[in-house]
Amino acid sequence: MGDLLQPWHLIVLAVVAFLLFGAKRLPELGKGLGEGLKGFREGLKGITDPGSSTTNQQNATTNPPASTPAETKQS
Repeated sequence: MGDLLQPWHLIVLAVVAFLLFGAKRLPELGKGLGEGLKGFREGLKGITDPGSSTTNQQNATTNPPASTPAETKQS
């Protein structure tokens, strides 16, 4: 059981994935998997360091962007 991911196992998995999804879908699946992992890591970072994310959210809500004179004339 300890030798679960030997090189031959990985090759067989790659061949099966290629046969199931085809050459066109594999890059899309890889991109989706990468984006999912990135979001997961960002979520974990937010859990381990909640102080910085709440501070950024408070600053965004308490400090609205300043309007320019051109925007005030049009309103």
